Amino acid sequence: MNNREEIGKKVKVSRKQLGFTQLQIAQSTGINKTTISEIENGLFSGSFDIFERVIDAVGLKFDITEKKHTLPDWNEIDELFSEDD
Repeated sequence: MNNREEIGKKVKVSRKQLGFTQLQIAQSTGINKTTISEIENGLFSGSFDIFERVIDAVGLKFDITEKKHTLPDWNEIDELFSEDD
């Protein structure tokens, strides 16, 4: 799953590929242009409904996947707990 910043980048790329401005997306979705900018810059923490309307307007969709947990390898653990000399 992507974080807000990654989602914002994808929204921006898709919007530009479609040839839309932020203002045009704002007008077609009824969402303030400032909010579109916040989404694209990974700063938006508002409702899922707003995210959904914006990503739909640029031809994207949310995809829910199972979270995968990975453990660091031993070298990474040693580095985390090593004391500086």
